[in-house]
Amino acid sequence: MSSTLLSFAGEAAASTVNESSSAWILTATALVLFMTMPGLALFYGGLVRSKNVLSVMIQCAAIACLASIMWVVCLYSLCFSGDGGWIGNLDKIFLNGVGIDTTHEAVPQLPETLWIMFQMTFAIITPALYIGAVVERMKFSAIMLFTAIWLVVVYAPACHWVWAGGWMADMGVKDLAGGIVVHATAGVSALVMVLMLGKRHDFLKHQHLPHNPGMVFVGAGMLWVGWFGFNAGSQLSAGQGAGMTMLVTHLSAATAALVWGLLERVQYGKVSLIGVVTGLIAGLATITPASGDVGPMGAICIGVLAALTCYYAVKIIRTKLKIDDSLDVFAVHGVGGILGTILLSFFGQKAWGGLGLVKPMFEQLGVQLLALGVTIVWSAVATVIIMLIVKATIGLRVSREDEDKGLDLSEHGESAYDEF
Repeated sequence: MSSTLLSFAGEAAASTVNESSSAWILTATALVLFMTMPGLALFYGGLVRSKNVLSVMIQCAAIACLASIMWVVCLYSLCFSGDGGWIGNLDKIFLNGVGIDTTHEAVPQLPETLWIMFQMTFAIITPALYIGAVVERMKFSAIMLFTAIWLVVVYAPACHWVWAGGWMADMGVKDLAGGIVVHATAGVSALVMVLMLGKRHDFLKHQHLPHNPGMVFVGAGMLWVGWFGFNAGSQLSAGQGAGMTMLVTHLSAATAALVWGLLERVQYGKVSLIGVVTGLIAGLATITPASGDVGPMGAICIGVLAALTCYYAVKIIRTKLKIDDSLDVFAVHGVGGILGTILLSFFGQKAWGGLGLVKPMFEQLGVQLLALGVTIVWSAVATVIIMLIVKATIGLRVSREDEDKGLDLSEHGESAYDEF
């Protein structure tokens, strides 16, 4: 094709693209990647002991790189090509047919390359969430192999079901930015991984205190800012919907942080930095699926319920059940995402201050519960199988000696601090 014809074709495609929305999604894409690196890496890194901080950071970085390559090779095609109800096809393997002048039929206002990048960042952060449950004891190689299989078997189907015209979308499920696709899948998988991997050998002997609360705070602040790209970016335009989504996201986070601090004050007489930022993340995770359907008052109510539910979920899982979900991934992300997916059925109603974009209350609730039930079962069963595969091939855990030494040195030959 001559350069003149190429130029004409590019201009024709560009005429369907909304430049203001494209500019916003370019920004939102960067914000979502910012959530993983450096936001989640610093948040998780500060929560672990000093001898394991680098291992958490490299896991976040390596998962980001692995998911990026896999997204281009096959995941984008499995998620967003074809019209099957359960999974996409491989028509766009290695981004076959994607060029500078193409758009995806679902989002003609954006260049397809930008749509690919935006959705890639969700595939990056979702598996990065569950590493917080198994820090300080799972092999780096095991996490990488597990993630490679998990993205194909768990994430790709869930993404297709909800966001690419799959069977859940057809029955009217609501999940703007990932209560089902991101938080339910990663949270449930995290819990199953912990149960199969086992506790850190000294889990019940003493507290595992965060080695750097300041680092946790910085990471949480980055997550808060990045989450605006996560939620408001999922509106896919720079319009009124994005503005409301950004507002309710902020309100839920702020409310949950304050309520979590209040709960700590009542129980312990003090408000901790770690507690407040954990509440913040709980509020963000819980509002995520509902952020396209609720109004300000609904967001505040969701923030209150997020703090109450996730706070006691942490207590039950860690203290009562003595499950070593190291960084409370299931209790905060899993429980929060599931809770928000349910609550939007109520707070999305105009009578409850919502935008009225949902089905009648109990009809929507039935849809949400069915979608959650299938996703939870699918994620749990698939995780069991993947863990067994990894265990049988390369093994899951580091040795006790390496666990005592710390994964920074034993797995990566590096140390974050001179004393180690």
